[in-house]
Amino acid sequence: MKCEELFYDMIFKRKSFHLFRNIGEGRISKEELQDIEETYKKLTPLFLEIRTAIRIVPAKETTCKRGQEYCVLLYSEKKENYLQNIGYLGEQLDLYLVSRGIGTLWFGIGKVEEPSCDGLDFVIMIAIAKVDDAKKFRKDMFKSKRKPLEEIWNGEFLTGVSDVVRFAPSACNTQPWFVENKEDELLIYRYKKPGKRGIMPAAQVSYYNRIDVGIFLCFMELCLNHEGIAYERTLYVDLGENAEKTLTAKYKIREKSQ
Repeated sequence: MKCEELFYDMIFKRKSFHLFRNIGEGRISKEELQDIEETYKKLTPLFLEIRTAIRIVPAKETTCKRGQEYCVLLYSEKKENYLQNIGYLGEQLDLYLVSRGIGTLWFGIGKVEEPSCDGLDFVIMIAIAKVDDAKKFRKDMFKSKRKPLEEIWNGEFLTGVSDVVRFAPSACNTQPWFVENKEDELLIYRYKKPGKRGIMPAAQVSYYNRIDVGIFLCFMELCLNHEGIAYERTLYVDLGENAEKTLTAKYKIREKSQ
């Protein structure tokens, strides 16, 4: 993953602009649009063998009506774990956009005019708009409402990791992840609380939750790397079964910074 420290710093600045209001009259320039497309090509995926692409379209070409200027449409081959892969890539792009003064919103259940791009299928979109003042981003991330740490983490907490990863965004704000810290191994699960699904239709819960887990893995690795914690990562196939806990990744801790 490139530009890791920049991305890590943006964790504390980014927020989800559920409505793009009072953000100024600025517009995203053609040069910035080109930069976004070029930057995406340089991001590191979870799976090198999965082809992906983005298209940036005016807001009116999607069903997302939150006051944004554009939407970044993410496309992918449909292979095992392609949803986690898109979440992981898309969150890197999300954090990069924040560094450029562009507000973002992961928007689930949105529809587009072009459901395919270069033989790839549309997966999800990120709504974007220029923000005229850095003060309109997150001022204190730790004051934002998220699940308590005890609800997403079992075992010893890791300072600088446990307390930060819980602020990862999710496409429909279900925060569907759970971590077990066992004998220098972090086991990452896609977690579905029985009877809970947020605003999503039941048939689409596992679809969006797998994207969310990819977003969470991006946060996890940024935090581990920032804290100087060396690890070996193992990824597991998640086919989207309707289980309460589905193992998606394991981080074997090799060395902790002193």
